[in-house]
Amino acid sequence: MHRFGLLLIGYALLGSLLCTAQENPVKTGIDVLEEDNFAALRRDDGGSSRIGLVTSHTGIDSAGRRTIDVLAHAPGITLAAIFAPEHGLAGKLDTTEIANGRDAATGVPVYSVYGATPAQRRPAPELVKTLDAIVCDLQDIGVRFYTYETTLGYFLEAAGQARIPIFVLDRPNPATGAYVQGPVSEPGLCATVNCQFVNYRPLPVRHGMTMGELAKLFNAEGRLEARLTVIPMRGWKRATWFDATGLAWIDPSPNIRSLTAATLYPGVGLIEGTNISVGRGTDHPFALVGAPWIEARRLAGYLKRRAIAGVRFQRATFRPAASVYANRRCNGIRIRVLDRNALDAPELGIELASALHKLYPDQYKTEKMIDLLANRSVLDAIVAGRDPRQIEQAYRDNVRRFESIRQKYLIY
Repeated sequence: MHRFGLLLIGYALLGSLLCTAQENPVKTGIDVLEEDNFAALRRDDGGSSRIGLVTSHTGIDSAGRRTIDVLAHAPGITLAAIFAPEHGLAGKLDTTEIANGRDAATGVPVYSVYGATPAQRRPAPELVKTLDAIVCDLQDIGVRFYTYETTLGYFLEAAGQARIPIFVLDRPNPATGAYVQGPVSEPGLCATVNCQFVNYRPLPVRHGMTMGELAKLFNAEGRLEARLTVIPMRGWKRATWFDATGLAWIDPSPNIRSLTAATLYPGVGLIEGTNISVGRGTDHPFALVGAPWIEARRLAGYLKRRAIAGVRFQRATFRPAASVYANRRCNGIRIRVLDRNALDAPELGIELASALHKLYPDQYKTEKMIDLLANRSVLDAIVAGRDPRQIEQAYRDNVRRFESIRQKYLIY
């Protein structure tokens, strides 16, 4: 049989294994904490423990109760502060102008840890010092440039400096923890606030880790000396996609509205800093790619000939209501996921950037891709016209080196 045919059969068999639903729903860290009657958070002297909670609307237990409400009513715990990451506590804001406030249900102060300056993206040290512990409960999507990961790193730093414990209530990596893909980011590559906020440590685009595992890696490799405890999930397996966990999907941010969007985001998201629309302001963010100067037939035809595993490209015309090219007609492609286990999403992003640079060298501006790609050699290779598959082969050794480091911090 032809090698490509064998490869497709292999992907199909792997897909059948990875998509099998579990018999029992996964229990996330907050569920495990509740089942253990909050023992990890209780003070030895029997006093009430003042807790600061880093969370968003994604922080809920299996009964649909907010982690905020659970901890606010837990015995021996005083919920003293809530810290809200990018998009705010309700997960609906696409702005850096997010004010502090107060949670309506509990009356607990809410402090934004997202803003336009570095200081606004970190907890105030004087506030952290008033706490007995920090608890983090955030649903990540397993992509290095998703900002919840840097927020986690900043709170590990704050806990280490204040010498207080930090607890990470673990949640699934929605796109499984089985794949490590994409170029490893380079530290200190750029000095802009936004670039730093999406490159906390050298990681591949798709690192295949949970927030609890990342916390262990950040703490040890960064020598942060935080008194870290991960409350692990029960029943989650590395190969499990989110739709097989039995957990309810909650959009973690305004434009990640489905597991499909989260699957495409590590690739299509790589090019969103450039002069291209990635579907923000439409009903299909990260499944659309276009611009007024693109010829849809030409781009779709070129990408089809690339025979990229796991996806199909269709010509598309759309008019985004917001973001890049707002209210302008864009021509381009719609990406359909055929086999999510066969897809190397970061390589897809490199394919897209390479196609746009090759077909539209005068219109497409690649330079701003560096903020999310965070790897100069890969960007230089795209600009030089190297084949994306050769580019992937060139960074594969760095991915393997990361995997050997990663192995030390895996929980599941």
